[in-house]
Amino acid sequence: MKHTAARTYRAVHWATTRLQEGLEEAKRRPDRGDISTTTVIIWVAAVTGAVLIAGTIAVVISKYNGKLTGL
Repeated sequence: MKHTAARTYRAVHWATTRLQEGLEEAKRRPDRGDISTTTVIIWVAAVTGAVLIAGTIAVVISKYNGKLTGL
């Protein structure tokens, strides 16, 4: 049980130290090159559009699969 407590303490200490360092870095350099909200919105829209297009193509192909066989 002693080892588990020591590991837990080290893990919590490491996590809190990393969090403090990250917060200090954010205070020193507010623009660290993080992804902006606009970029995330554009990526989500692009991926959603691609999935919709692929889904539509799959539905059309499955619907007309028998008719397209003779082409």
